[in-house]
Amino acid sequence: MSKYRIAEAADVLGVSSDTVRRWVDAGRLEATTEGGRTVVDGPALAELAASLVDEADRERTRAGSVSARNRMSGIVTRVTKDTVMAQIEMVCGPYRIVSLMSAEAATELGLEPGVRAIASVKSTSVVVERPR
Repeated sequence: MSKYRIAEAADVLGVSSDTVRRWVDAGRLEATTEGGRTVVDGPALAELAASLVDEADRERTRAGSVSARNRMSGIVTRVTKDTVMAQIEMVCGPYRIVSLMSAEAATELGLEPGVRAIASVKSTSVVVERPR
């Protein structure tokens, strides 16, 4: 299972680390301590990211200035696969990105809710890859 430090979670959501800490303190996002560091489980972060897409205050995120032509770092929120194709849904800051790829590619990339990924958008094509 993917785990994110507070700063990584903030980067994925396009908000400040302080905002993520406030959400943890308020119980909006569950976190644990591992090795002296606060971490958030990937699936919990994916769930929060998906809910933020529909919120009115999402315009306040830093990611609002990211051009859709750029590579956008985000978190996988949903994966739907059949025997041939996979639909990957991601949240990159305030953006919801959907990509279609082969089920084999999605499996090889290890794409599942809570995993960090990068969406590269060019025209109508969305390419999803894992950061190194």
